[in-house]
Amino acid sequence: MGAGFELSLSASFEEEGMITSMKQTLNYVDVHDIVKKHFDRPRKLLETLAQEIVEDIHKLDPRIITIDIHLKKLNPPIQNFTGSVGVSYTKRF
Repeated sequence: MGAGFELSLSASFEEEGMITSMKQTLNYVDVHDIVKKHFDRPRKLLETLAQEIVEDIHKLDPRIITIDIHLKKLNPPIQNFTGSVGVSYTKRF
């Protein structure tokens, strides 16, 4: 997508009882793979990227009830601007 990015993501889910195995939680390697796949394909809007990532992560596990994502584009190509721009997106399922 042409510039550096920062991404922060959190997902909440419901699990009955004590979590004692990987089968009971989200596999963050799978989450990382989804995010990486999406960054390999250019988008015009950060909002589109955020929404597509959230939808694909939700497909991993139907127990997910909320996903919060924050995307920040570092050093955007804006004349006479120093800093970053970003979006936050939350989806409840």
